[in-house]
Amino acid sequence: MAYLEVRDASVHFPVRNTWGTTGEVVRAVDGVSLSVERGRILGLVGESGCGKSTLSRAIMQLQPLTSGSIVLGGTNLTALSAAEVRQRRLDFQMVFQDPYASLNPRFSIFSTLTEALSRRRALPRREREAAVAELMNRVGLSPEHMYKYPHEFSGGQRQRIAIARAIAPGPALLLADEPVSALDVSIQSQILNLLNDLTHDLGLTMIFISHDLAVVHYMADEIAVMQRGRIVEYGTADAVFNTPQHEYTRTLLAAAPRL
Repeated sequence: MAYLEVRDASVHFPVRNTWGTTGEVVRAVDGVSLSVERGRILGLVGESGCGKSTLSRAIMQLQPLTSGSIVLGGTNLTALSAAEVRQRRLDFQMVFQDPYASLNPRFSIFSTLTEALSRRRALPRREREAAVAELMNRVGLSPEHMYKYPHEFSGGQRQRIAIARAIAPGPALLLADEPVSALDVSIQSQILNLLNDLTHDLGLTMIFISHDLAVVHYMADEIAVMQRGRIVEYGTADAVFNTPQHEYTRTLLAAAPRL
């Protein structure tokens, strides 16, 4: 049974000019339906501007849908009030593209992770340090650096901190939006392997978003190819990668670097 279902979701933005709206709309997401079974990784791939990030924000309830619904664990998130969504948000978390922008520079890593941990349950002061240390170990960072600030870490280390923050509340769904595109190539594989390990170790369901079909093939069980707000191809990772049916998918494959 699917843990996440996106049902005929659309996000349209009005076109504006100097005098106001023109009556036309940009169909950033246009009738998208997809599902992800519990414990599986769905790769969402497409070029910049195809609607991937808009769809991810809609799934995270950061962008309202024009029509359609987002169902998580049998609950229609689009039918909930803002307060009810905040309560459910513990169950779905996001890793953003830019680790330089996603962390508050004024918070130490200890403060950042303590805040994330406390969303699920209040921790006594004496337990906070141990809980933060466990999180840092899980993502491959030394706990002795927990009182440092984001600017004292490299890009790859910051993304590990962002991942630790995302898994701290104990979510069931993790949405990773281009999590390695801002990192050096030498670091990307480390972050991909970390996400893969966490998905299996914690039993997470994941949507992994990227413009790189080769990276998505490495990560995902199933792949959805998005073009101009629509899903144009959907199937197992091997089927989409090895025998693509849509011309756009073949174009993406031709553009992907291969060793």
